[in-house]
Amino acid sequence: MPVRRGLAAFVGLSFGVSAIVLLSSFDRSTIQIISHAHKLRLAVVLLLVLSAWTFDAMKLYFVVRAAGERISCKLAILLNWLRYFGCAITPMQSGGGPFQVYFLFKNKIPIGKGIAITLTSTLMTLFQLGLIVPVALFLQPELLQGKKFLQGIFSYVLVVVFLSWFIVVLSLLRPRIIKKWAGGIALLLKRWGFFKAVKVLRIVRRVNREIDTYNKNFRLFFSSGMPMFAIGFLFSCLQMVALFSILPCLIWSVELPVNFIEAFLAQALFLFILYFVPTPGASGVAEGGGAAIFSFLVPWNIAGVMAITWRFFTEYLSIAVGAAVAVKMIGWGAADELIVSAPEQIEDE
Repeated sequence: MPVRRGLAAFVGLSFGVSAIVLLSSFDRSTIQIISHAHKLRLAVVLLLVLSAWTFDAMKLYFVVRAAGERISCKLAILLNWLRYFGCAITPMQSGGGPFQVYFLFKNKIPIGKGIAITLTSTLMTLFQLGLIVPVALFLQPELLQGKKFLQGIFSYVLVVVFLSWFIVVLSLLRPRIIKKWAGGIALLLKRWGFFKAVKVLRIVRRVNREIDTYNKNFRLFFSSGMPMFAIGFLFSCLQMVALFSILPCLIWSVELPVNFIEAFLAQALFLFILYFVPTPGASGVAEGGGAAIFSFLVPWNIAGVMAITWRFFTEYLSIAVGAAVAVKMIGWGAADELIVSAPEQIEDE
């Protein structure tokens, strides 16, 4: 999906659903609650956002170190902002990875190793969420009770997660099978006119080589790279704590009672679902679903405002900064090429 079209879809869905949520939940008491919000407590929310960005960048920095490579802390921060932007403009948040792999490649890190680094960073988050979500559903089953739409999305997510983990495990234990699949996909794309016949063999050889590199470096994380990997995992946990502290702090800022554990678990469940929503950046579902989930924590007349404000601090700010970084570093045209035809671009390097 081209960058401008993806961004337009993200903005359109986000604003459209946000308007519906606000119209269905806003009343006079909502204005009164908002007017009593503490500015200093909102400043704490912004500090949590900055902390989450820092911890996320440090996670990437140490995962790269675990793979035997080095990048600067500044580049780690820029790469994460690019990932936020890439995730926002593509279905199932799939566009963040190509940005990171491409710029890691530009910094002399092989493609296979870049894929392993990017995938490992994502899997860290999914693993942590996978541990928290069952606890959330056990302690707070009412988070999904009566919400058929969210129940359906959650069931879909479980299937996607199972298939994703199956492919990851298979790629580590039986890389030859993945190579055969990749070859079959390349031939299919050639038949559909995406590749010229002369390029297919070269692409298949390159893919096989990068799968070997990816497999080798995944194993490296759990051998000589384990100390750095463990530090990266720690920063991933800290990033999640900072991120999940935003909602209870927002509730606290409008002087409503808040249970930190309940808010933490609700966000873990919801973020787990959003990772696999097929709209660009989970737009639409994030705003509407957020209001539905957060209504368990706050009155309905403030749940919509809370969901959109939470989305602003946890996503919109990151995406806006990421868009500015993307325009400055590569421009709109190059971003389009990277998202639409990343494999061919890297192959030509």
